[in-house]
Amino acid sequence: MHDTLSQTFSALADPTRRAILARLRQGEASVTELAEPFLGHMTLPGVTKHLKVLEKAGLVTKGREAQWRPCRLNPDPLKDVSAWMEDYRAFMEESLDRLGEYLKTLSGASAHASLNASPNAATGASPRETNDDCNS
Repeated sequence: MHDTLSQTFSALADPTRRAILARLRQGEASVTELAEPFLGHMTLPGVTKHLKVLEKAGLVTKGREAQWRPCRLNPDPLKDVSAWMEDYRAFMEESLDRLGEYLKTLSGASAHASLNASPNAATGASPRETNDDCNS
């Protein structure tokens, strides 16, 4: 998996990593701060592994400020995902527009067919007259 789009999707596939990215949208944070919500069911090394996946995908960068190593969100790979998805969004909208037009033609054709299929439409008789004839 060498292309950046695949690495980004792979990194986004895990809910823990998405939660880390959501936290980083609020601003930079240390590894300890990022790990805090997960420590009830995950170890600090486990969170660190998730961060490494995010770093490898380019979604997170680590800085260095004295003893503190703040993690920051890097939105560039998400822009690539958005651009890739935009092509598919446009395709789906066009497909749905064509489907809508087709359904309109079917709806118009079925309404026309149901008028022609009415037994009263062929004879010109009113529903009351037709029922009276059957009852005689």
